[in-house]
Amino acid sequence: MHEADTILIVDDDKNICELLNLYLGQAGYRLLFAHDGSTALDMLQKEQPDLVILDIMLPLINGWEVCRLIRKSSDIPIIMLTARDASEDKVAGLDLGADDYVVKPFDPNEVAARVRAHLRKAKRASGKSESNPIVIANLTIDPQKFEVMIEGAPVDLTPKEFQLLHYMVANRNVVLSRDQLLEKVWGYDYAGETRTVDMHVKKLREKLNAGKGWRIKTIYGIGYKFEVR
Repeated sequence: MHEADTILIVDDDKNICELLNLYLGQAGYRLLFAHDGSTALDMLQKEQPDLVILDIMLPLINGWEVCRLIRKSSDIPIIMLTARDASEDKVAGLDLGADDYVVKPFDPNEVAARVRAHLRKAKRASGKSESNPIVIANLTIDPQKFEVMIEGAPVDLTPKEFQLLHYMVANRNVVLSRDQLLEKVWGYDYAGETRTVDMHVKKLREKLNAGKGWRIKTIYGIGYKFEVR
């Protein structure tokens, strides 16, 4: 049953809103609508939805900035919805913390399937018991506070960088393929978008610098391994 799940749809195209209202409304979700970025941010605070479908080209505050502001305080699933199909836009949206990216025109049944998948993932994540800090040499990861520290100093990571690091550390000394990381961290099969993982690993290495007794090792042709020596 989806009655408890609230979805905020942020798009200034009334036809898109009506289409999503038809398909997602029939699925039993509670739907909220905002037609500009400023209203969307107000509704997020007041309504606390379970998922956001967010267009990029919005009046007042664009979707990129809305996504960035949401991620400063919330890990709610965000599906970016846009007419732009450039791979750079997809990478930029995912790097800002979006969970998925759908290009217009879209199949509403596919959007509904992605909504279900991300809501399931969010509910599983909220029920996890792995909340104790993980300490490996000079690195500390606190899943409850969403904090990472090196030598006791905080490291500023995006939500996806944090999730990627946490998953790799939780599976330390295990070789993880790019496709596996996409599935487990991003929650959807981004076929052909494996460079998203490479970009996030590169940024993690830059922010974490060299570890003491650990490293993020590239396994050429496969993926990565968080290696603890």
